[in-house]
Amino acid sequence: MTVERYVSTLELDAKAEATPWARRHVRDVLSAWQVADERIDTTELAVCELVSNAVQHVAPDTPEAHLTLTLRHDESQVIAEVADPSDHPPVPNTTMSEDAESGRGLFIVGEISKEWDYYLLPTGGKVVWCIIALV
Repeated sequence: MTVERYVSTLELDAKAEATPWARRHVRDVLSAWQVADERIDTTELAVCELVSNAVQHVAPDTPEAHLTLTLRHDESQVIAEVADPSDHPPVPNTTMSEDAESGRGLFIVGEISKEWDYYLLPTGGKVVWCIIALV
């Protein structure tokens, strides 16, 4: 059985400024939790991709939308969750060209995390999550 050691939550507006705030939050919180620097970097990248994806796909439909970033830490992993008000599932871009300037976010998350997925919330919206292994 895995027991959570720490949990942190940050509410963000679904705007472009959410990504740097999320990045800073990840760095500050995981540093306080004494997570290794390379795992902080990996988690920071994954969270930035999840938050950017949420902002890009939620903000045009819901200008006053909010996101919730939750970080969970146990002895072997960090789970990063980004909740948003959209019921639309995240769709990885499987047809991007090498010179594409966007569309790589979920591909990157899939490559650097142990696993990722999403679930719909009973009250509406969804949570997209990923697991960063610490060992």
